[in-house]
Order: sequence, then C-alpha cells, then structure tokens
Amino acid sequence: MHTILGANGIIGEELAKELRANYTDKIKLVGRNPQKVHPDDMVCKADLFHIEDVHRALENTEIAYMTIGLPYTSEVWLRDWVRIMELIIEGCKKQNCKLVYFDNTYMYPQDAALQKEDTPMHSSGKKGRGKKLAAELLLKTIAKKELEALICRAPEFYGPGKTKGFTNTLVFEALKKGKKPKVFLNDRVVRTLIYTPDASRAMALLANTPDAYAQTWHLPCDDNRLTYKQFMAEISSQLGRKVKYTVLNSITLRILALVHPMIKETKELFPRYQIDNIFDSSKFKARFPDFEVTTYAEGIREILRDYGIK
Repeated sequence: MHTILGANGIIGEELAKELRANYTDKIKLVGRNPQKVHPDDMVCKADLFHIEDVHRALENTEIAYMTIGLPYTSEVWLRDWVRIMELIIEGCKKQNCKLVYFDNTYMYPQDAALQKEDTPMHSSGKKGRGKKLAAELLLKTIAKKELEALICRAPEFYGPGKTKGFTNTLVFEALKKGKKPKVFLNDRVVRTLIYTPDASRAMALLANTPDAYAQTWHLPCDDNRLTYKQFMAEISSQLGRKVKYTVLNSITLRILALVHPMIKETKELFPRYQIDNIFDSSKFKARFPDFEVTTYAEGIREILRDYGIK
C-alpha cells in the first residue's frame, strides 16, 4: 500500500495519478476530507495531529508520502511543522514503513547563492525556521537509522489544475479574470520554478528507487531559468498579443501587507524576489538522466490551455 498523507493538494493529486500509472494499484489517500483521484483509490479521513489517526492512516502501508499543507501563517508553521513531523515519524516507525517527505526551500538563506542539497538551513523567518526544525528532525531520525526515509525539495510552484503559488495566483489567475498580471519587486532577476506534475513524477520515482533513501534530493527544474520579464514575454508570444503587467515595488507591498493577509504572510520571502534564485537539481538529473523535465515554454502552454486563456 502506498499512502499519501495530505492528498488533497496538487502534489498529492498528481502523485496519486503517477503511482497508479507506473508503480502500484494500491493507493490510500489521507486527509481531513480526502477525495478519490481514481475510482479504485482508498480514502481515509484523518486528523494527522492525532497520533491515533496517524496510526490508523498508516495501517498496511509500505511507503508513506508526506505532502501535507498547513495554513499559510508564520505562527502555525513555526509551531506545527515539527509537531506533525514527530507524529508521522512515530507512525512510520510503528508501521515499519518508508517515509518520503515533500519539502520546500523556505529554510535556505535569502541570498543569491546556488541552492544545493547541502545548502545550510539558515532562514531567519518563522516559516523558514519551522521547516528547518521539521527537516532537521527527519534528518536526525535517518542518521540514527530509525527510519528509512528521504527528502524531496522543491522551489516555487507553477503548473495546471489546482496548483497554488505566486506565479499562478498573480499571473495566470489574473489573466483568466481579464486583469493585469503582477510580479513581486524585480522582473529582471532569474527565478527557478518547478512544474508541479514534474515534481510529483520525480517524487514517485525517488520513492520507488531503493538507493535514493537516506538522502535529500532537489526535484528537477528547467535549467533555462527565466526572469519574470522573459516569462511574461513567453506568455505574450504564445497568446499572440502583448501582455502588460505591473511590478509591485517595496513601498506598494508594504502598504498591501497592512490590509492583505497573504501579502503580510509572504514578507519573509520578499528578499528572494530582488535577487537571482538559483535552485540546482543536477544531483537528480545525474542519477536519472532519462527523466524529461518540462520546459518553461511547455509549462506555460499547458497552463494557458488548462486555464482557458486566449
């Protein structure tokens, strides 16, 4: 049994599709209100902050995938990421199942240095510190050989379907509504984005590769990174019309943060939008050279089609 903990988001949904297509027909989807992706999926309603629910969710599990999302507030992330990691580690130990943890890059320093698997976790923000504590707990558990596990790490999302991320929200959802897209702070620095179906495919591949365990992996992204200026130019080219957009400067963002909760909760990430963001996935690409990474042009084309933007 392959069990997806936190199966309602885009990563869990795409992961379920990939697992059924290539690895197993025994899939359990776990969440507060889990929905089947395939008619044959098992569903398990659970509150993963209760250890009894964790144990019940992991019954008969061979591999558990942790794709949980928490409310996007700093205090919750600082308090609850390590708490839920403790419970899931305990559950996996009892069940004697493997754990595959889907992580992000919030714990990395807010600078332009190349981000690799061994980049020090030195974030000063509360969200970054929360993710750091959770990752460190799992790494210690792995080092003690108490659990067979691995960490999959991804940068900012973009993608079709239910993908949530600043690029989807500020660019594609705005276009879908006939509004002018917006970008944060600087449209002339390069960004590394990961196409969400690629992230789930790569996660499934790592989970089903025995020698990938006891390691951290950066999930694969297109190395031909774009600035937001180039990203918007590609959208314009594909739509056959000039797409105008607004760059939100620091003064505007400070004002918006006073009245917009999501902008306020994003403040600790703003330094990253003023500098190049270089997330390196060469380790994965060297180990899996046949994995086909979606290019930015291909990803943009698919999102425009999925959103019905013309």
